[in-house]
Amino acid sequence: MSKPLVTILGKAVRNITRLRGGGSALPGLVVEHLDPDFIKRTLATLPLGVVVVSGTNGKTTTTKMVVELLESQGLKVFTNRTGSNFTRGVAAALLGDINTSGELKADIAVLELDEAHAVHFVDKIPPRYSLILNVMRDQLDRFGEIDYTANLLRHIANATTGVVILNREDARIANIARSLDNQKVRFFGLDDKLLSLFPSDDNLHNSSAKSRSNLKADVVLSKFAASSATFVIDGKKVTTKLKLNGTYNVFNAAAALTLVRAIMGKDLDQTKLIKALSNVKPAFGRGESLTLNGKPIELILVKNPSGFRLGLESFSSAGYATMIAINDNYADGRDMSWLWDVDFTSLSTNGVSQVSGIRAYDIALRLQYDEVTVQAAETNIKKALKRFIANNSKQPKRIYCTYTAMLTIRRQLSKITHVEAIK
Repeated sequence: MSKPLVTILGKAVRNITRLRGGGSALPGLVVEHLDPDFIKRTLATLPLGVVVVSGTNGKTTTTKMVVELLESQGLKVFTNRTGSNFTRGVAAALLGDINTSGELKADIAVLELDEAHAVHFVDKIPPRYSLILNVMRDQLDRFGEIDYTANLLRHIANATTGVVILNREDARIANIARSLDNQKVRFFGLDDKLLSLFPSDDNLHNSSAKSRSNLKADVVLSKFAASSATFVIDGKKVTTKLKLNGTYNVFNAAAALTLVRAIMGKDLDQTKLIKALSNVKPAFGRGESLTLNGKPIELILVKNPSGFRLGLESFSSAGYATMIAINDNYADGRDMSWLWDVDFTSLSTNGVSQVSGIRAYDIALRLQYDEVTVQAAETNIKKALKRFIANNSKQPKRIYCTYTAMLTIRRQLSKITHVEAIK
C-alpha cells in the first residue's frame, strides 16, 4: 500500500473515532499495521530531532510544560497531546498533524512515553534528548520490581544520542549517569529544605535510605508557595508566579526548565522562558480545574502512594466536597494494594462525599481505617458522579481518580460543562 494511501486511511479512521467520542489510539494501531515504519519515517524529518519524557509520575504535565516553553522560544513542536503514551498514541497524534502527503511541519517532537513501551520506541528511533523524571512502585503488576522499571528508564537514557536530563533527588535515576558514555548529562534538583516534601521511592519505603550525593544541578527548585516558585538557575535566583497547582507539578517545572535550556543552548531567551512557565496550566486531569454551575470542580489523577500523598498535601479539603474514584483496569494498574500506603487522615475532618469505581468498596474500607467518613459508595461512576454533583451543588468539588476513571468522569462532565477536548 502506498504511503499517501496509508496516511489518508489513517486520517479517515481518526476522524471516525473522534466523531464517536473516543478511540484515540485506534488510528495509530491501524497505521502501524499498514506501515510499520510510519513513525520513524515521519519523525526523521525533524531538524532538532526527538525528545522522550518518561518516568513513573508527572509525564503528561511535564511534557505539556516542555512543549509550551519551547514554543515560547519560537519553535514549532509536535507532541502526543492525547496522553496516550504508547507508540500507537504517537502514531495517532501524528495523523492529526501531518498533511495528506505525510509531511510533518515541526522543528522538534516532544513525546511522553510509557516506560515499557519507550524501550521499543528508542530502539527504532533514538531520541536526541531524554528526560527521566522518577521511578516509583507504580503498576508493578505490569512492570515487575522497581529495579526492573529503573532499568527500562536506563535503557531510554542509553539510547539517547545527545543530552540526558536526570532527577538528582531520586538515587535510582541519578545513578543512570554512571552507565552513560557519550551522552551529556544534566540534573534537576531540590533545595535541601524541600527534600522531605518530595521523597523518592527509597525514602518513602525505607526511612534509613541514604540521602542523595552532592551532584550539581542545572536547575534547582529553591522554594514555592501557593502560586509562585523560586528556582536557582546558573547560581541565580529566579522567582515567578505559577498557574500550575499541585506540589508535584512545581518540581516537574525544574525538570522542564533544565530540558529546554539544554535544547536551546545559547539561543535561549530566559525572559520569555520564565514568562511562558508562569502561564502553563496543568494537563487534563492533572490538577485540572473545570467550572460547573459557577463552582470549581477539580480532577486529580492518582496512581501510586507518593502521587496520592502529594495530591492530598497540595489541596486542602477545607470547603470542598470530595469524591474518590478507583478503577483497576489495565491502564490503571491491577494491583490496588498501594492504597494502604496512603495516609488519608487529612480527609477525616470533612469526610468523603462519594466513592466510586470498580474498587469503590476497597477505598471505602481503606478510608474507614483512617476514620474518614464516607457518605456513599457506588461502583457505577456515571451514577456516582451525578449523585456527587447533586448532593454538593453549592460547594466547590474535588475528585481524586485513577486514569480510566478520570476519562469516564471527563466524558460525563463534558455533557454538562465545558471540558477542554483531548486533541
